[in-house]
Amino acid sequence: MPLSPSSPAGNGIEVRGLVREFKGGIRAVDGIDLDVAPGEIYGFLGPNGAGKSTTVHMLTTLLPPTAGSAKVAGLDVATQGPAVRKRIGAALQEAALDTFLTGREHFDLQGGLHGLNKAERRARAQELLARVGLTDAADRKVGGYSGGMKRRLDLALALVHRPAILFLDEPTTGLDPQSRSALWEEVRRLAADDGVTVFLTTQYLEEADVLADRVGIIDRGRIVAEGTPEALKADIGESTIEAEPADPGQRDAAAAVLARFGEPAASSPKGVAVRLAGGPEALAEIVRALDAEDITIAHLDLHQPSLDDVFLAKTGRSLEGAAGEGEQAGDAEAVPA
Repeated sequence: MPLSPSSPAGNGIEVRGLVREFKGGIRAVDGIDLDVAPGEIYGFLGPNGAGKSTTVHMLTTLLPPTAGSAKVAGLDVATQGPAVRKRIGAALQEAALDTFLTGREHFDLQGGLHGLNKAERRARAQELLARVGLTDAADRKVGGYSGGMKRRLDLALALVHRPAILFLDEPTTGLDPQSRSALWEEVRRLAADDGVTVFLTTQYLEEADVLADRVGIIDRGRIVAEGTPEALKADIGESTIEAEPADPGQRDAAAAVLARFGEPAASSPKGVAVRLAGGPEALAEIVRALDAEDITIAHLDLHQPSLDDVFLAKTGRSLEGAAGEGEQAGDAEAVPA
C-alpha cells in the first residue's frame, strides 16, 4: 500500500531500481533499492565517488532519476518535486551561506522562503540558534564563522520549516572533534525527540557506527551491504585475539592455550592469534588460562570486526581513504537508460 504523506508512515523513504546515468554512459547510481523507516537514522556509507551524493541529489529533487523510482514522505521525487521539498530539509556538502549576512539574517531569509511570517521567523531563529549553540554569534556576519559554526548554522537553517525528513550529505567533513560531537548530539536529538527521519551520507566509519540505526554501504553505484552496524560486523566473522609473550620461547605454549578458545588466525611474527568462537566475553578466561601456565604476556590485543572490515569483505578494498571513480557534477546531463 502506498505511503500517505499525511500519516507518520509517510515520513519514510522508498527507493526501487534507482539509476542516474551521465554523459558517456557513466552510471553514478546503478539500480539501487532501499527503505528508510520513519524516525530512523539511516547511514549511507561509501568512499568518494561511490554514488552517495548523487543519490541524495535525486532524493532531494535536485537531479531527475534516469530510471527507477523514489518516494520521499510518500511523494514521488520525479513528479511531485514541490511537495517533496516542503517535507524535507537538506544540509548538503557545500553550505549555501552568504558571507555578508549575519546568522540571524539567514533565518529571516530562509523563513521567508518557506512562508513564515515575521513573528514566526524571529521565534524560530531564536530557538534554533540556541539549539546549535550560535546565540552569541547570531548578529555576526557568517564570513567570520569557523567551519564548525557554518555547519551548525546550515543544519539549523534546514530545520526552519520543521521538516519530517532531513538529508545530511557528509555534514561533518573537515570539522574538529568537538564540532563533530556537537553535531552528532543534535542529530540524535532530532530523531529521538522530534521523530525526524535522517538520511546521513558519510565516509567516516565512527560516524555511521555511533549514529545510524541501519547502514547501507554503496560502492561504484551499487549497494553492497545493508543492516544494523552490529549485524553487518557480526556477519563477517568473529572477534580475533592476539597475544605476544614477553619471552619469545613461550610462543608455542601461548599458541596451545589460545587454541582452546578458537581457530588460528593471522598474527604478527612475535604473536599468536585465534578467532574467538565464544566472542570477546572469553577474554577474561583467556587471561586466566595464560596466567595458569605462567606465560607472561607483553601485548594482548582484541580486534573486533569494524565497518571497514565489512567494506573490505564486500568490495575487496578498504573504505577509509579510498576514492572511486569521480562522481559526476550535479548539473551534468542525464542520458536516458
